[in-house]
Amino acid sequence: MASLVLTHGGDEDEAIAGLLHDAVEDQGGKPRLAEIRAKYGLRVARIVQGCTDADTFPKPPWLGRKKKYLRHLRGAQASVRLVSAADKLHNAREILSDYRMHGDLVWKRFSAPKKLTLWYYREVANILLKLGPRDIAGELNRVVTELEEISRR
Repeated sequence: MASLVLTHGGDEDEAIAGLLHDAVEDQGGKPRLAEIRAKYGLRVARIVQGCTDADTFPKPPWLGRKKKYLRHLRGAQASVRLVSAADKLHNAREILSDYRMHGDLVWKRFSAPKKLTLWYYREVANILLKLGPRDIAGELNRVVTELEEISRR
């Protein structure tokens, strides 16, 4: 993740945020965010927070979280969009690779069905294509398109 951020023009804070992007939602919620702020600074914490779709446990229902995150992404700062794009590109590449190996079984590991998972990745790609960063958004779009096509077969 951090390497994708750096490859696409990110700076040190953005790369650190890339490494920590899931920490709040997967490892402790708001207390974890406070720890990130104390260790890495306000800018890193704000980027991580901007990439977080839930800071409570249990997490709210999947579809509502994702719709809320998409609304948020439309108004997010460039640093948040970059880290989010790197995260989604990394994930989409992994899904595509796993799909090639395991076929439709890959969808069983997700909280949402295939149709909704693909819808979410398509929406993220569309938002990023419009708002940027365009180079990584273009790559995400290509991977999502390939995933959509291969999973229809």
